[in-house]
Amino acid sequence: MKQTRIIGLLIRDRIKEAGRLQSVLSNHSGLIRSRLGFHELNENTCSRTGIIVLTLSGDDTSWTEFHKDLESIEGVEIQHMSFTH
Repeated sequence: MKQTRIIGLLIRDRIKEAGRLQSVLSNHSGLIRSRLGFHELNENTCSRTGIIVLTLSGDDTSWTEFHKDLESIEGVEIQHMSFTH
């Protein structure tokens, strides 16, 4: 059976953590099937917080390593769902 995971990331300080987060995402790019990012924006301000939603394929070992790397970034909260099909 195939398994798909969806991970939601809340980045509390995009400006501070963007480089490190992008590095982790690039290092694990083989797992990422889709990526969608949100942050509030208006004429005067760009929000320091953001949300990224990722759809992942792969195996438990790869996901565990990816999750561990994400957890090492201060200010990133992780939520996930798994689907078997």
